[in-house]
This record gives sequence, C-alpha cells and structure tokens, in this order.
Amino acid sequence: MSDHRLEPGTVLRGSLNAAGVRVAVAVTRWNEFITERLLAGALDCLAMCGGDVAASTVAWCPGAFELPTVVDRLARSGRFDAVVVLGAVIRGATPHFDYVAGAASNGIASIALATGVPCTNGVLTVDTIEQAIERAGTKAGNKGWEAMQAAIETATLLRSIEGSAG
Repeated sequence: MSDHRLEPGTVLRGSLNAAGVRVAVAVTRWNEFITERLLAGALDCLAMCGGDVAASTVAWCPGAFELPTVVDRLARSGRFDAVVVLGAVIRGATPHFDYVAGAASNGIASIALATGVPCTNGVLTVDTIEQAIERAGTKAGNKGWEAMQAAIETATLLRSIEGSAG
C-alpha cells in the first residue's frame, strides 16, 4: 500500500484580526446582571483582536424571545459583517424556558443562514444563576468573549472565501 497524502489545493481560514470588521451586538436587558458581563467580555475580545469598539453597535433587547427580530434587522441592514447575540435564559419551574431558549436559538441560526451574515449565539441557557455567573466571566470563561471571537473568525473567513472566488 502506498502512502498517499491528501493535500487540498486551497485552504481558507478566518483570522482573529478584527481590524475593519463591522460588528453589532444584540444583548438582552433580561438578566442584565449577567448580560452586562457577557457584553463586557465581547467588547474586550473585539478590542484585543484589534477591532474598533467605538465603531461597534450595541442593541439592547427586552429579552431573549425578542432577539431574533432585532438580529434579523441588524443582519439585513448591510451595515455589519457579523452580529454577536448575547443573553441569559435561566430555567424556572415552568416550560417557558424551553420555548424562549428554543425560539432564540432557532431564530439566530435561521437568520445567519438566510442573510449570510454570521450571527453567533452567545445566549446562555442554564439551569441556575450560578451556572450563568460561571459562564459570564468566572470559572467557565466568558461566553460573550467566545461569541465575539467566533464572529470575528467567521467574518474574516467569509472575506477570504469571497477573495478566493474567480
């Protein structure tokens, strides 16, 4: 048996260089004591990656159920290369959690596919307040940071795909 190595002719990767990347952040007011931390993490990431925080847009939504409407408008505006979506849905004693979390997640994914604009899901869906706090900058990192990082990398990957066509 011969040793054949598969080597693609073209390899495309995004980068974490946010210079010139136009970003919007949609964040919920509901559970604001958590979402403010997620937003801070996202904006710190943008700055650390060389992005212009002062040129970013932050849209405060009432809650996670309203996020898809706002994210859709941001993505379709033509003003942004990526939309970072942040929120915190904490399970309660009723099925409300399932409906809100599902609607937010499905909406974000469908908007990204429909518009071609990366919409990264940084909406926490947790069982307890303690789990939310852990994911907003303590033991489990900051999911706002991670959502921004994914947005930057995806936006720059899409640019490299567009640049490689032809």
